Amino acid sequence: MRPLVRVFGLASAVAFASACASVGGGTGGSTTSGGAGPTSEQPSPAIIWPIKTREHVDLWLHGFAMLQEDTTFVPFFKRGYSTDMIVLKNRANVVSQLDANRDKLRARFALNPQLINAQFVPLSFSTWSELTQTVDLFVRANGDPRAASSQQQAGAIAYLAAYFQTGADRDWLRLFVQSLDDESSRFYHSYWVQQQRERSNVLDLVDTLWQRTYRPRMQRFLNNTQQAQGTVLLSLPLDGEGRSLTNGKQSNTITVSFPERPSDAGEAIYVIAHEAVSGIASTAVNDNITPEQRRTGLGERYQSAAAVRGGALLIQRTSPEILDGYMRYYLKSVNRPAGSNVQAAFTATFTLTDTIRDALVRQLDVVLGGI
Repeated sequence: MRPLVRVFGLASAVAFASACASVGGGTGGSTTSGGAGPTSEQPSPAIIWPIKTREHVDLWLHGFAMLQEDTTFVPFFKRGYSTDMIVLKNRANVVSQLDANRDKLRARFALNPQLINAQFVPLSFSTWSELTQTVDLFVRANGDPRAASSQQQAGAIAYLAAYFQTGADRDWLRLFVQSLDDESSRFYHSYWVQQQRERSNVLDLVDTLWQRTYRPRMQRFLNNTQQAQGTVLLSLPLDGEGRSLTNGKQSNTITVSFPERPSDAGEAIYVIAHEAVSGIASTAVNDNITPEQRRTGLGERYQSAAAVRGGALLIQRTSPEILDGYMRYYLKSVNRPAGSNVQAAFTATFTLTDTIRDALVRQLDVVLGGI
């Protein structure tokens, strides 16, 4: 899944961080919070699409998973994730500000459902420190780029203003970041570090499968869709609906589910394929639905199904031996049985009109150039 809001002047996280020294008319310097730190560097040019993890991305998504009702067709987050986290925190006798402020933070989603798009925000930052400094800058400027003392600051403020457009949204953001800081120090940092240790063999296996087998097979598709280079992040909270951000041909981020066991390592490859085709899937849907379908939300349902079906087409064309696993994974993700005929169950579950399906196939044919 890619952002549904249009952001202004998407700058690099480095530029954001350097913009956070002061705000015209502000009251004091920026705040560097004691939350999660960075877990990876920018990818080396010699490594194409490296597999990484980033604690600040997982912390941010963890916060959303604990607050929002996940009612999407393909779930954002692993089923039962929030319940599992609550059980772990109860066992450790941990209560954080995220728990204390839960009702207040949740209430804002009902008033502004578009806040869920802010799940993409951490993908534009390299560390938790950079993110919190930029949030501090944004809040002190009251979301107004004109309060900035430099173009970099103005760009940073405008970027967050695209997601948090009102004073109430800015108050929500301030409280959310404050709550995540406390959640990290009391629980999530230690949990995240433990999970990285326990799943290190899974990360290594995903990296091996991706770099030695599946990325080379998909690279032509990636090259021809302006995704030649980037970073794949394995994320603990995510399920089949990943998070992707495009910022130029050589600067992309695809965030996918972090499998629990080595035997499930292929799940990460499935979600990478799903995310890689989301751009052409979106085009196929937008070009073939009516304004009425868009208004009623049917277009959004088609977008979700088209990304899943598009991922299957990409897998079928590049790595047909894992197509069955891909279809079973997404059927399980939406809680549907595979039955005796996986292909039939998959097609019936992720339904598309003939025009959307044909447009998706044509676009894939063009991109792959007859593979």
